[in-house]
Amino acid sequence: MSNISRILVIAVTLVLIVRLAQLQLFQGRSFIQRSAQNRFRIENIPAVRGLIYDRNGDLLVDNQNGSRRYLKGPDFAHIIGYMATADVDDVEFFGVEMGSWVGKMGLEKEENQILSGINGGVVREYSANGMPLREFSQKNPISGRNIQLTLDGRLQHKARQLLLESGFSGTIVVSSLEGEILSLVSYPDFDPNIFSQNQQPEIVKVLQDLQKPLFNRAIGGLYPPASTFKLITSIAGLESKSITSQTEIEDTGILRVGEFSYSNWYYTGYGRTDGWVNLAKALQRSNDIYFYKVGEMTGIDNIDIWAKKMGLGTKTGISLEGESEGLVPNPVWKKETLGEDWYLGDTYITAIGQGNLLVTPIQVNFVTTEIADGGKRCPLNLVRLVSDGIPNNIVDKDISKRCYDLGISAKTLETIIQGMQLACDSGGTGWPLFQFKVINDKLPIDGLNFIDDASGSAKAVKIPVACKTGTAETGSFDQHGELNDKTHAWFTAFAPVSKPEIVVTVLLESAGQGSDIAGPLAREILKTYFENKE
Repeated sequence: MSNISRILVIAVTLVLIVRLAQLQLFQGRSFIQRSAQNRFRIENIPAVRGLIYDRNGDLLVDNQNGSRRYLKGPDFAHIIGYMATADVDDVEFFGVEMGSWVGKMGLEKEENQILSGINGGVVREYSANGMPLREFSQKNPISGRNIQLTLDGRLQHKARQLLLESGFSGTIVVSSLEGEILSLVSYPDFDPNIFSQNQQPEIVKVLQDLQKPLFNRAIGGLYPPASTFKLITSIAGLESKSITSQTEIEDTGILRVGEFSYSNWYYTGYGRTDGWVNLAKALQRSNDIYFYKVGEMTGIDNIDIWAKKMGLGTKTGISLEGESEGLVPNPVWKKETLGEDWYLGDTYITAIGQGNLLVTPIQVNFVTTEIADGGKRCPLNLVRLVSDGIPNNIVDKDISKRCYDLGISAKTLETIIQGMQLACDSGGTGWPLFQFKVINDKLPIDGLNFIDDASGSAKAVKIPVACKTGTAETGSFDQHGELNDKTHAWFTAFAPVSKPEIVVTVLLESAGQGSDIAGPLAREILKTYFENKE
């Protein structure tokens, strides 16, 4: 062996000795720790997610084979929402691990912390070949709490069926005077089970659907309120002392201001006029000429004040993502946004709910509820109570109403309600609710009239209804660039008049007249409610 070879052998040997010493003396502890980590694993024990019930105790959502099961399919889609795997935004928002299941929409997201519970964990020791040997320090998971909604499953299903059968996109909102939402449906909709079951082809189809089935029209859709806004114009006129309940204005069919003409729907459609009308009759007939003049006498500033006081131009605060504020235009807004002055014609069209005025269906329902509830505003609520699954052990129940008085005089409310009741009686615009009656011998007699049913086999109960119709010009253009003459159909109502229990608001997009198209749906909702009331 040459000297060079010997030197190389000695050098390599020394390097190996030094490396071995380093491993033994300096890194031995690190390798021991790594070995222990390979033997011991911390494993997650997921908490059982809370269940969701309707107000009657009927189960709406449960868990099956580790995934969420939505028992009513699309019925509650826009309220309950759905679950899916967490992305980067969810990791930051919820503080969960990437890929874990979280609520992505609706109450599944808004109440995720309540529903999800707290995960547990266990430390397990494994053998070198991966076999479990024993467990250490197990921490049991805490199940998520159950939620009972304010919604009525029967009304919710009926509302969706009515929208589906109508053939139009739209929404139905039903509430009680305590601020509880009894039904909220938006159509088109989707089946949340496709997300929990990760049905990718169906998910892609929903995401690419041009009709936007994920969009909640009830809280996010913006529409001109049309004649439903005349309720606010009336309140502004009366409360500002600009008019009284007996103020009369002659309907001449057309109101001319300079080179501009403003007509009444009755004259435009039938060539007829209503003659001299007071406020109650103007609401009954939805007379445009009357409200043009009331708008002029009241002034846009007073109308603006009361529109915002009643909740327009701001979110209602319902516990769902995606709510729109709407828009209440005024001279300042027009100047800053459009760079134009405000004219009398702007006041005219705003007073009848057209122009740049935009509202959501839930806002119209909110305003109607305030009138029915004697001028009180109560926060909207979707969750009735929260429990931990043990019978009669209620963890949390929201009983704080936080209602407050809007300061509307009793005389004003009396006049408005009188006009709304006339609108739903002979001679009014709400013809689908004329002589509204149901068959239910369990209803209390107070304030209601029992009449002979046509069949002679049962007693029907006549229920007085107060309502307001609306037919909104869209101002939109079709695919050919032509002005769309299709109108949005509005109908908002409450019943019984003397002691209101339920408020119904219907909006159908590009469907036609409010009384003809939306009114029959409102009637069916009221019928379902009162025929099943005990």
